[in-house]
Amino acid sequence: MSHLMSLFEHHSYLILFSVVLLELLAIPISAEIIMSFSGYFVYMGKMNYFLALLTVFVAGGIGISTTYWIGRAGGYKLIEKYGKYIHFGPERYKKTADWFERSGSKMLIFAYFITGVRHFTGYISGISRMPFKKFVIFAYTGSFLWGFCFITLGKLLGPHWKDFHKLADKYMIYFIIAIAVLIVGFFAYRLYKKQIKAFFIRFTNWLINRLKTIRATEVFLISLTIILIGMVILMLGLAQDYLYNEFSQFNTVTEYLIGSVIYMDWMKGFLFFQSPYAYVIIVAITIIYLWRKKKFTVVELLLFLVPLIGAEPFQDLIVKFFSFIGSFGFVGKPHSTNFPDLNATTIITIYGTCLFLLARHSKRKDTPFLTLLCMLILLIGLTIANIATTNVLPSDIAGGYVYGGVWIILNFLLFELLRLVLEK
Repeated sequence: MSHLMSLFEHHSYLILFSVVLLELLAIPISAEIIMSFSGYFVYMGKMNYFLALLTVFVAGGIGISTTYWIGRAGGYKLIEKYGKYIHFGPERYKKTADWFERSGSKMLIFAYFITGVRHFTGYISGISRMPFKKFVIFAYTGSFLWGFCFITLGKLLGPHWKDFHKLADKYMIYFIIAIAVLIVGFFAYRLYKKQIKAFFIRFTNWLINRLKTIRATEVFLISLTIILIGMVILMLGLAQDYLYNEFSQFNTVTEYLIGSVIYMDWMKGFLFFQSPYAYVIIVAITIIYLWRKKKFTVVELLLFLVPLIGAEPFQDLIVKFFSFIGSFGFVGKPHSTNFPDLNATTIITIYGTCLFLLARHSKRKDTPFLTLLCMLILLIGLTIANIATTNVLPSDIAGGYVYGGVWIILNFLLFELLRLVLEK
């Protein structure tokens, strides 16, 4: 390892240039690791930041331009000869080439960030006969952004760049699957636009006719049930990561990024919103609003009190449950005894319940969206402020939000069902 470090230290720009060039020629090596490592060298003062960016830009430009001309020179002959065997004959090629000329160029910018896709975008652009002037604008812009992101990340993360890559590798497969689904859907829409539009028109008409027979309350209950199922799945995933102590890299990278890059002094003001004074204010506003709207019924009272009173016992039950099953012996020792964090559970319970009731009885159509937006800003601000100014682990805060979210959504669903029964 020390020999490799020494080799890179003496030939850093040459190695960076070669790796980026070879990867874009479809050689199976990882340029992101080398770019992040170069960023780490920039952090240590052993490489110049702007020269590293320029190296990636030039290497990326040469690499993707080479594959473009290779695709342009020989790609169409392969399609004429073998395309029929994969249902990609000259006619389908012409449709794809026309679309790629109109819209595909914009995808060149994002293709660099998708492993397994960036290697072939140059070939595809050449085969589709995209004008080289248009190709250069988007391909070279993507090359610069690609290098900028990974070298800057390596520079900002410093000695933690390895943790970031391990964390990224863990979740990259999900990201790639999601991107692949979007790309396939996009191509399918472009190639089968008329059929897809006709299908959605038929489906929409069927759905409208079906919803006419369902009360708005029942639609609301179905939505709450879907959200609850999603939150429970997320809760189980977090539980697995906690029991197998898989939060270490996430905590290290998150704490470092927030402490060195994201947090600013004014963000400390968010901490007011977790004080007793703030809780009293939001609770008072909710009670007064419901009272003025004449909506402060028994169901509302129960929906208001049960989540708030039961939040701490619920969190305590989860902690004891983890302690109990952890005693049977799992791989790795749980990283914290504070998972899920009680403060985070309290925050999402109080604000989630109050904002739900405010949105539930508002006549404005944009209230649910504005309520959700306020909630997200509040949670993000409190998360950043707590991580930067306290010793609470990011994973504990995330666990508090998720488990608290499950608790309040379960209550919302149960009391809405109770409301429906009472109305009947």
